Amino acid sequence: MKQGTTILTLDNGYHLWTNTQGTGDIHLLCLHGGPGGTHEYWENFGEELADLGVQVHMYDQLGSFYSDQPDYSDPENQKYLTTDYFLDEVEEVRQKMGLDNFYLIGQSWGGALVQLYALKYGQHLKGAIISSMIDNIDEYVEHVNLCREEALPPSAVKYMQEQEAAGNWDDPQYQKYVDVLNAGYVDRKQPTAIRHLISTTATDVYGAFQGDNEFVVTGKLKDFDLRDQIHNITVPTLLTFGEHETMPVRSAQRMAEVIPHARLVTTPNGGHHHMIDNAPVYFKHLKEFISDVENGTFND
Repeated sequence: MKQGTTILTLDNGYHLWTNTQGTGDIHLLCLHGGPGGTHEYWENFGEELADLGVQVHMYDQLGSFYSDQPDYSDPENQKYLTTDYFLDEVEEVRQKMGLDNFYLIGQSWGGALVQLYALKYGQHLKGAIISSMIDNIDEYVEHVNLCREEALPPSAVKYMQEQEAAGNWDDPQYQKYVDVLNAGYVDRKQPTAIRHLISTTATDVYGAFQGDNEFVVTGKLKDFDLRDQIHNITVPTLLTFGEHETMPVRSAQRMAEVIPHARLVTTPNGGHHHMIDNAPVYFKHLKEFISDVENGTFND
């Protein structure tokens, strides 16, 4: 399969930026978070997994920085701001890349897509890796509120709540508090590893699903809930979470008990982006999972 960057044309006429790293018979397709994030925290996965013979494929989802960005003010394009669209986009990317019997990894929102993909298209998967994403938003919101109370004084929490109620998302003091929370629970490795001169977040997409930041959910994701479905995920599944992140590890423990063939691992001193915060432990867990599935010893 071609190495490096390829621009993939979707059936809808839009174009996605894709990139393939490494060589080997094992294939890993990577789904970034957001929605509206980018592929960038996957960029070193080809190097990290080279000794296992893993070929790593990544892409920016529609609307994200390196791929086409529809004009979402056009009502016709609202159909691209749905979970069903992004799920079926994964399947189209798989087909156009010629992947089958492959591993699918997703971070955060990408982890939600992994769960949905395993439920709908699981016959194509050899294994699923859900990185920093639980199966519902209610428990997530409860947890990030606890994180906020833990990290900030009561006056700051009250201030944030007041600005949120008023819709003052651009308030400078509010955003300073968001920065504090991000440094504690999202990107614990400071300064952040991925930096740009401008923001690369696709705010039209992120806002429609999440909201202003990681500590509020005002968009479509507030209705995400697969608690009554995840027992139907039958492929070997790795749940990987940071020990100091926005997603509640307690919920991940429940998921590991409900999904028939699941393993939960946690990364010390890792936040939401624990593949960067503590890369050696993250990749140790990932490589052990892939090796065990490949060797047929995952359930031993």
